[in-house]
Amino acid sequence: MDSLPVTRIVIDGRIATMRAEGEFAQAMAIADGRILAMGATAEIRALAPDAEVTDARGRLVLPGFIDSHCHPDRYGAQLGRWTDLADGPDSIDALLALVRARTKDTPRDQWFVGFGYDDHRTGGYPTRAELDAAAGGRPAFLNRRDSHLGFANSAALAAVGFGADTPDPAFGRIDRDPDTGAPTGLLRETAAHAVVDHCQAGFTTADYAAGLQRVFTDFASYGITSVHNSLCSTRGIEAYQQMRAAGDLHMRVGLLASGREDDLIDAIIRAGWRSGMGDEWLRLTGVEWCPDCSTSGRTAAYYDPYVGERIVGEPDDNRGMLLYEAEDFNQRVLRAHKAGLMVGCDGVGDRGIDFVLDAYENALAHHPVDDHRLRVEHCCNVTPAILKRLRDMNVICSSATGFAYDLGDAYIRNRGAEAMRHMWPHRSMIDAGIVAPGHSDSPVCHPNPMRAIHAMVNRRSARGADLCQAEAVSVFEALEAYTRLGAYAGREERIKGMLIPGMLADFTIMEDDLFTIPPERIADARVAETYLGGRPVFARA
Repeated sequence: MDSLPVTRIVIDGRIATMRAEGEFAQAMAIADGRILAMGATAEIRALAPDAEVTDARGRLVLPGFIDSHCHPDRYGAQLGRWTDLADGPDSIDALLALVRARTKDTPRDQWFVGFGYDDHRTGGYPTRAELDAAAGGRPAFLNRRDSHLGFANSAALAAVGFGADTPDPAFGRIDRDPDTGAPTGLLRETAAHAVVDHCQAGFTTADYAAGLQRVFTDFASYGITSVHNSLCSTRGIEAYQQMRAAGDLHMRVGLLASGREDDLIDAIIRAGWRSGMGDEWLRLTGVEWCPDCSTSGRTAAYYDPYVGERIVGEPDDNRGMLLYEAEDFNQRVLRAHKAGLMVGCDGVGDRGIDFVLDAYENALAHHPVDDHRLRVEHCCNVTPAILKRLRDMNVICSSATGFAYDLGDAYIRNRGAEAMRHMWPHRSMIDAGIVAPGHSDSPVCHPNPMRAIHAMVNRRSARGADLCQAEAVSVFEALEAYTRLGAYAGREERIKGMLIPGMLADFTIMEDDLFTIPPERIADARVAETYLGGRPVFARA
């Protein structure tokens, strides 16, 4: 690489290498998309006097952020077809007014589908009759922000064949009025998935590609340069390959192929694909199953029942649910593990995490691998017993740090304040030597890493609720979760996650120095510029 021409130099910066705490450089030279050299500004200027110059003007420069679990393919496709409810409305009355306005002049059989619905913000769900009236008899469906629950009106229920006498689908629930037995409209897990599958059956690869362009433009504004696309669909994989071939892929993508598509997993194993297949832009990171659910939606699997206000139709002794039978799940995990695929599986509650770890224990017993990089996705309720299992089995806790900021209040409401001691316990995990990268689960939570980093450092939710100060970490440790540890979780620690010679020149220049501003301001810190392979992909106006 020494003979390659330097195309860009970054000067007069406070470049955090992330190799060690307190290690900074002033300037760096970039050649062929990688960092060639680092040093003082005068040295780097002398090395490449004709290179394009990025003047950091004394600002903090960080490695590009890695979101190690998000859903850009799904989010992008939905953006083009459905109504985004993530930022509002803020009340049921306003929601019903929106549905009326959007459906007023549409055909009688045309669906209204809203995604990103937040029942905590609106104060709950409408009644089925209210949503019927607002949609004028048209089918309408509200997909909750976690995609584990949804609310359907009468026409939507009829369209998928859910009536008064319909039994609950396997691993799902049709909530019913305790007095009449009629469906309330609230659907849990596979019951909600049935409506989603019906509504997105017509999505095309072009829908995914167009949406991904929008999503990644937004992600770049938060300094994100790499993602692990969780539960990536066949259509999403097709879109990524088309974008890569056309030169339209402006994000580095690791694919976690969706275990919800049996044919997809079978094809990957049959073709002999192994984790790591691909290049620095698009590669197969692994495969993923989702056996556990949502704490904010009161479906994630816990040993102890939920607390707080119950939803109409909720089971009396609600401890959540699991979405696979243990023997079937164990065989799925073992088959993929033996095929050379990194496996990531969603575990949220303590019972859900143990369910995943049991499958990993079985897989390693039948097929031992030293450096397996098995991951528990989300991995929220890490009790002392689970902490020990993670450490002893050397399993990665792919931690949903975005939940702490965006959903922390809902977790307190549904699990109790005392339970926060073991939710996303990064101080304890770091001290135990457990690798725990952070992620947003976008669009479930906002993609901006600053929000999650704020929660990790301050142990406060978006509304300021206490998430247990004993688990607070330093700014450097929080940044590691979005740089070095994210790279490790994708087996890419040799090419990204640090700003040192030989690494990819993916970096972001901050408007605010996270190491010096008051910790309570971290959530509001902004990115000034983002570079991918040394090329600018975002600059704040």
